[in-house]
Amino acid sequence: MNSFLKNTAEELLNSGQSLKDMIVVLPNRRAGLFFTQHLGSLIESPTWMPEVKTIEEIFYGLAGERPSDELSLIFELYQVYKTLQPNPEDFDRFYFWGELILKDFNDLDQFLADAKWVYSNLADIKEFETDLSFLSEEQIALISRFWKSFKKQSEVEREKFLKFWQILDRLYVQFQVNLTTTGMSYSGRIYRAVAENLNQIQKPKKQVYFLGFNAFTLAEEKLIKHYVTEFGAKIYWDLDGYYLDDKRQEAGLFFRDYRKDSVLGATFPEAIPTRIKAKASQIKTYSIPLKINQANLVSKIAESIPGDERLEETVIILPDEQLLFPVLHSLPESIQKLNVTMGYPIRNAPIFSFLDAVLDLQRYMKIKEDGVFFYHKPITDLLSFSYLKEGDAKFVEGMLNDIKAKNLVEVSAANLAKGGDLFQLIFKEVKSTELFAYLGDLMQFLAQSLKDDAIQRSYLFQAFKQLTRIQDVFEKNAPGNVRSDFYLKLFRQLFREIKLPFEGEPLEGLQIMGVLESRNLDFKRVIICDVNEGSFPPGGGINSMIPFNLRRAFSLPVQEQNDAIYAYTFYRLLHQAEEVHLIYTTASDQGKAGEMSRFIQQMQVELGIAAPSAVLIPVDLTPGKPITIQKTPDILDSLKRYILSNPDPEKQMAFSASALNTYLDCRLRFYFRYVAGLKEKEEVVTEIDPSTFGSMLHKAIELLYKPREGEPFRLIDTHTIERLKVAIPTAVDNAIVDFYQAESIEKLTLSGQLQIARAIMIKYIKAILKYDQANGGFKVLNLERKYLAGIPVETSDGKQNIAIGGFIDRVDEKDGVIRLIDYKTGKDNKKVTTIEAFFDRDDKKRNKAAMQTMLYAKLFQAENPTIRKPLKPGIFNIKEIYDPNFNPFLILDKEEIQDYREFAETFESELSGLIGEIYDLEKPFDQTTDLKKCEYCPYKEICGR
Repeated sequence: MNSFLKNTAEELLNSGQSLKDMIVVLPNRRAGLFFTQHLGSLIESPTWMPEVKTIEEIFYGLAGERPSDELSLIFELYQVYKTLQPNPEDFDRFYFWGELILKDFNDLDQFLADAKWVYSNLADIKEFETDLSFLSEEQIALISRFWKSFKKQSEVEREKFLKFWQILDRLYVQFQVNLTTTGMSYSGRIYRAVAENLNQIQKPKKQVYFLGFNAFTLAEEKLIKHYVTEFGAKIYWDLDGYYLDDKRQEAGLFFRDYRKDSVLGATFPEAIPTRIKAKASQIKTYSIPLKINQANLVSKIAESIPGDERLEETVIILPDEQLLFPVLHSLPESIQKLNVTMGYPIRNAPIFSFLDAVLDLQRYMKIKEDGVFFYHKPITDLLSFSYLKEGDAKFVEGMLNDIKAKNLVEVSAANLAKGGDLFQLIFKEVKSTELFAYLGDLMQFLAQSLKDDAIQRSYLFQAFKQLTRIQDVFEKNAPGNVRSDFYLKLFRQLFREIKLPFEGEPLEGLQIMGVLESRNLDFKRVIICDVNEGSFPPGGGINSMIPFNLRRAFSLPVQEQNDAIYAYTFYRLLHQAEEVHLIYTTASDQGKAGEMSRFIQQMQVELGIAAPSAVLIPVDLTPGKPITIQKTPDILDSLKRYILSNPDPEKQMAFSASALNTYLDCRLRFYFRYVAGLKEKEEVVTEIDPSTFGSMLHKAIELLYKPREGEPFRLIDTHTIERLKVAIPTAVDNAIVDFYQAESIEKLTLSGQLQIARAIMIKYIKAILKYDQANGGFKVLNLERKYLAGIPVETSDGKQNIAIGGFIDRVDEKDGVIRLIDYKTGKDNKKVTTIEAFFDRDDKKRNKAAMQTMLYAKLFQAENPTIRKPLKPGIFNIKEIYDPNFNPFLILDKEEIQDYREFAETFESELSGLIGEIYDLEKPFDQTTDLKKCEYCPYKEICGR
């Protein structure tokens, strides 16, 4: 097949000039490698090859220097900044916008802009207008437009901007002086030095050819024009009339300007090729639902490559590096050779996630009197990584269980270090100056444990190289007042930029590369993924301290030029292609709807390419099949756990009110939770949700009212309550300490949310005591005690005594009546329609809370059969306790339920029938038909609801 590099190589070979007397300059090294290959295939006998260089190498060679490390440059920039600013920022605050300043300086030099004029104090536009002779009318208009919009800003913002703006000119000038003294430099400075001293360049001994360029910086343009006019250099352009002749086509933006230039214009060929206009039938576009599905489509297209065709004539362009591994894994087996020419970001690797979690750990470290403590969230994140699990899986599992079971918000480093060497390396206090050694030791330890994982070791090696580099720079330059937070941010940013370079034979096999790696290369078959607006071309703007209008006024690059470069990169891939496949996704990304790239839309209008083919991924949109669990012998054996056989409530499995209410709501949910044992995921509670609040409230009331050990009851009268009121804050504090497994309230850091919850709890408990005081004395018999009872139920094995149980918040006696009180933090209804309604799963207003208190009465009666006093169930709705008409007792037919025994026969008959249904072989565990009950079900993903 034809290609620009091959055709140019052939032309140079046939020019009659010896190849050894040529210097070929290309935009990048990869293009040079392919050019050399094409040239080698055309040569019939041994000969000296031409020098093949990049434009950068030309500049650096002429200047006799190369750019310094960016981090070192920012340190040097900071030293200059401190001498100019009376109250300088700390380095960690300066660094991130110091990067922008350095980038702007580079642009100023690359495009030969006058820093003095760009950074002039233009607050007074009239003063500025006194000398504009060197600017064009367009430049003046753009600058004026900027300052008119600037004047609309608030005075504070204007002053802040100008105060900083005023030093940038001096910062630039003094920075140049310092760089000359230290011998450091950056690429733009080198380019400017060469461009401003062109007359000092000696004529090269060889003929220079510039191949395949599209967009020059002003410094590059001046150098190339100088070579053309003074040294007879020649330029070979790779372009097409499709975008050159159409002023609306951004891909031809630079070419149209160069063709008008007195020097560069003469280098353009007389006949401009028009290949793209004939490509409509060869371009196929595809719309696909999800980004990851592109890999499957690429695989199908790759399968169509004829067996006798050279694989290197096909390229897969990946604008998004994350698609690399999905594409590699999905390629057909017929692809035996391939070459990857793109770096894979370490940020997508597991090892980066692990190192990032390690750094995150240090952000949440606390130093207390009894040692170093870490916040539970980064700990649980770290313990989920295989690196730690492989070290000591049993210890990791035990630690995770402890954190959840004991609700450990903070965990001591001493306990974590017991896991072994790797744990000791990670879980310790690390000062900012020790972070380099900390990460270095950790990486070396991991490298030893990953001997058999070449890819992970490669990632570690690249990260370790970067760490060593910045450590060296910091040791030479870092000021002493750098905070740990800055080091953590810097490490994350630098590690995120690391890419793993793939090694392979670039001239063989199927080619996979990024967008910019494809420059100057031609392929017979082109497959481009992610041809979405915002991906190709990429979205976003240019990060700069110099506002847009000023950048445009002084001919500095703006987003328009970036878009033009990407547009040219796209269209030039079509020059020689015989088959083009463009894939875009319709899935929304970060809130934006998936939209095809403007390039596809342009070709639909201008070339008339076919509409995109919708590639449908099979998706079953029909409702999921109903899940029904039949009662097998194994399930019935599992249910035998609930047969009453042990009098100890702590050891006997029993059906609680919650379990029975769950069964009434959804039989399948009951099966998952109470038969199959699929428990909901336990997490450490850090926020005060209703459940947490309720648990602490219950505990605080228990601590206040609890009878003394060995006493059958505690008398609570008016005088007792007066004394207890003073103890409320202490009881609440002790309840909080108990919940969070802390040693004392002093050692527990109370968050703002917890302090608010504490104040509310104190307020609620005062209201409870006030209500109790107003309603006369009573005896507290039990608090937060678990009760157990049996109820006869018909099963397939005959009548069995099935265990039921539950915790009763408060059992007290007043005026000869036993009151069974359940504390609720919500607004549960106390009205009861009928006893049978408790067990009617079709009743949408079924009173679950009332049913629970009735069950408590049953449990108390079963355990105390000799007590004949009335049993009165009640619900203390905490939120209603301020209501002057507050009444905690159940109401049936507008009357309080005075004694459970009046309804015991009906209640227990219904209860026995309900539990009997659980053991009924003919009643499977199936799903509820009321989808509202599924909204907050933890098992809804299993059901597909």
